[in-house]
Amino acid sequence: MTSWLLTGIGELVTNDPTLGDGSPLGLLHDAALVVEAESVVWVGPRREAPAADESADVGGAAVLPGFVDSHTHLVFAGDRAEEFAARMAGEPYSAGGIASTVAATRAASDEELSANLARLVAEAARQGTTTLEVKSGYGLTVADEARSLAVAVQATSESTYLGAHVVPTEYADDPAGYVELVTGAMLDACAPHAKWVDVFCERGAFDADQARAVLLAGMGAGLLPRIHANQLGLGPGITVACEVGAAAADHCTFTTAEDRRNLTDAGVVATLLPGVEFSTRSPYPDARGFLEAGVTVALATDCNPGSCFTSSMPLCIALAVREMRMTPAEAVWAATAGGAAALRRDDIGRLSAGSRADLLVLGAPTYLHLAYRPGVPLVAATYRGGNRLA
Repeated sequence: MTSWLLTGIGELVTNDPTLGDGSPLGLLHDAALVVEAESVVWVGPRREAPAADESADVGGAAVLPGFVDSHTHLVFAGDRAEEFAARMAGEPYSAGGIASTVAATRAASDEELSANLARLVAEAARQGTTTLEVKSGYGLTVADEARSLAVAVQATSESTYLGAHVVPTEYADDPAGYVELVTGAMLDACAPHAKWVDVFCERGAFDADQARAVLLAGMGAGLLPRIHANQLGLGPGITVACEVGAAAADHCTFTTAEDRRNLTDAGVVATLLPGVEFSTRSPYPDARGFLEAGVTVALATDCNPGSCFTSSMPLCIALAVREMRMTPAEAVWAATAGGAAALRRDDIGRLSAGSRADLLVLGAPTYLHLAYRPGVPLVAATYRGGNRLA
């Protein structure tokens, strides 16, 4: 079994507070780590590093856990650049634009969907992302949702059934009938390809009773719950998330103190998606309010063709620091360990003995540069399981 020593690490973010400086980031300086069988088997000072079969020296660069992007919509076809331009000209964002992507996705071949997914996954890897959650939600028929998830699992084990994204036009006069389809025949076809079930609980999409029914049906089929909540205004999404024990409530743009307390008490992660607010000129979530209430916060891209077409976790970190008043350390933790928590994973989002060797090397001496130098391609290399992706 081949072992691999990564040495010359100027600053190592472990996300293990028992290591290094004892902070949540568990910072080590002048560090090294050893990988064997796709896992980290040793972390510590460079001078104490054990011998390994192979080695690489990063010359004083910072090394971090790979980014965990726990909310994306990467299985789609088409383009909505004109919709973006209209928003920038003053038109408000609504969930209705999803219909145009649904039409394009239904018309696309499996090969076209797979090629677009692979392109976006590679794009994310070049920016340090090693784990992606990928949703369906642009098919909205039994066959198209099932094939979307069959495509998604080509890239990730974190696949999410989002048949309840919006009510498609053919069910506009029968939303109850569509919920019946989502919780029945569509769920039966999709569950074999999915780990998670999700629902867009929002005005213009699904109300609390409908969202609860979708999540409970998915849970009955063995899927784990997560939810789109409180994006466009105050609403019941966070309450539903806490009721069903969802892993995460995503967006959380509009919340009350009670919402934040409920998330803390229920142990539901708040996944914040600042790229959406950037791309829609909407208010940013109250990140400080979540953190002060003791909520576990994750950052993710929400990469999709409509409300946020970015795959860049570094951009989301920079936005979280500049616009949501998170510290650089809080934002980096949320983009790594926070994302892992949103996926209920303890093998990723950290770099310590027993974790998977998912990591990125920065072309910079410290993680601070991710917010300090926004828009600069700082990721020099990305590894998953010790194997280089980009």
